[in-house]
Amino acid sequence: MPDAPVQEPVQERVQAQERSGVQEPVQVRAQADDAAAVAAADLARIRAEEAELVFTRFSRDDAWRLGSRMREAAAARSLPVVIGIVVGQQRVFHAALDGAVPDNDAWLERKTRAVLHFEQSSLGVGALFRSLGRVYEQESRLDPDEVAANGGVFPVRIDGVGVVGAVGISGLPQVEDHAFVVEQLREFLAEA
Repeated sequence: MPDAPVQEPVQERVQAQERSGVQEPVQVRAQADDAAAVAAADLARIRAEEAELVFTRFSRDDAWRLGSRMREAAAARSLPVVIGIVVGQQRVFHAALDGAVPDNDAWLERKTRAVLHFEQSSLGVGALFRSLGRVYEQESRLDPDEVAANGGVFPVRIDGVGVVGAVGISGLPQVEDHAFVVEQLREFLAEA
């Protein structure tokens, strides 16, 4: 009669998995739950920013002043970014600073499409999918080469009207892109 299989002690099995990179399904599920919880907290913060940063009006002159302000702030920090503002489907402001590359323009366009489609910030779109434990690129039913849920573009929302456009940058890591836009919108609206 063959020997009965010997049960490997749990600690040894876990150490072997850690060395090999293999994870138990429970560990993977816990990590996914943790990621969803972090995304949900991010989403709550982003939703608060979206509720706060609302215009009473927004003209092409406002777009020029906001874009010029953003360009000045980015240049003062030597940020290698592109800046864009659209009203409807028309680009009403664009600037590319030293160090920005054509790929930044492509990212700005893709993030702007996400804002106009979902009527929320591009970072918020990504956080929404992550908070639900979903992968935007696989489950949005949109072509991720055309519509990107990466941070850096924010809706231009008019109180009582809704989203009429978008303002954003591209060239920094997505959370930094988003933070810069939020900072600039807060300062611009405080002056209005």
